[in-house]
Amino acid sequence: MKYGLDIRQEGALDFVSVGGMVYRLDPGIIPWRKATECLIHVSGGEFNVAANLSDCFRMNTGVATAMVDYPIGDLVAERVRAMGVRPFYKHFKHDGVAGPNIATVYSDRGQGVRAPVVFYNRSNEAAGRLKPGDFNWHAIFSGGVRWFHSGGIFAALSETTSEVIIEGMQAAKAAGAIISFDLNYRAKLWNVIGGHEKAVEVIRRIVRNVDVLLGNEEDLQMGLGIPGPEVAAKSKLDPSAFFGMIDRVVKEHPQVKIVATTLREVHSTNRHSWSAVAWINGQTYQAPTAELDVYDRVGGGDGYAAGFIYGLLTGRSEQEAVNLGWAHGALLTTFPGDTTMATLEQVESLSKGGSARIQR
Repeated sequence: MKYGLDIRQEGALDFVSVGGMVYRLDPGIIPWRKATECLIHVSGGEFNVAANLSDCFRMNTGVATAMVDYPIGDLVAERVRAMGVRPFYKHFKHDGVAGPNIATVYSDRGQGVRAPVVFYNRSNEAAGRLKPGDFNWHAIFSGGVRWFHSGGIFAALSETTSEVIIEGMQAAKAAGAIISFDLNYRAKLWNVIGGHEKAVEVIRRIVRNVDVLLGNEEDLQMGLGIPGPEVAAKSKLDPSAFFGMIDRVVKEHPQVKIVATTLREVHSTNRHSWSAVAWINGQTYQAPTAELDVYDRVGGGDGYAAGFIYGLLTGRSEQEAVNLGWAHGALLTTFPGDTTMATLEQVESLSKGGSARIQR
């Protein structure tokens, strides 16, 4: 046992996530009110981690999600294939008018002192219709699974999605997998299905099944209903407030062995200071601080999660795992889109102190 976890050494699937897919429309630095064209990025917090682990870290991954049989669904399915992720779809028919739909995220990139702006159209979202029994977990895990993951955005989509998460977690745990959950607290989503009190009730039920928790101090406070830290952070890069909450988290959820998050100080839209921390089985670890020239900030947290989980699955030291996540999240901010374009060699190099000198 390492990190306080009993990680399976083998399995047909290294990692499986369950969540909702979205497509993000990105007009670049042009605000939406003046946009004339945009890029399309296929995304989803849970999918992103599976895609990153497959494409960059060369692991066998899968995603359980809703798929709608219409051209947008074809676009999403093509991107899932391109990232090497094995799909487990619950199919829905589109009625040609109202849906159900794959959700749309609108997100301009901002520039300098102008912050990015993000808004959604999640009306009649297919992923919100997912319910227990929609996935044959026994068949999905039949060849062995090492890690299972979900997140708070999917949990907030409807009354039934949290039950899908719990069902999947319990089946994965029975199959010997490590269970992780990214709190990803989004007040706008929770407000639609009952608000903050509902969120705390639901997330606490989910986290009873979790070994590895991802989320910053605000996620811990809002998602788990844990009081804020007694020690105030001196800056966004100061981990003392985050670490000051861990005892309360573990007291309520003693099965949790790891809590991890990124640290980000935003100087302007395109200039961030970036670090990461983790509490692992009673010990604390922090990555270096990097000054990032940000091209697209979306997906950096999922990038950290993927690199960190890769480090744990491959038996790296605790510090190496944190640094791999930090390096991959940093690199992800240099690419357009929500999923990785980095290579494992680039991540390894940066995690060990590499530079941006030209590679010939």
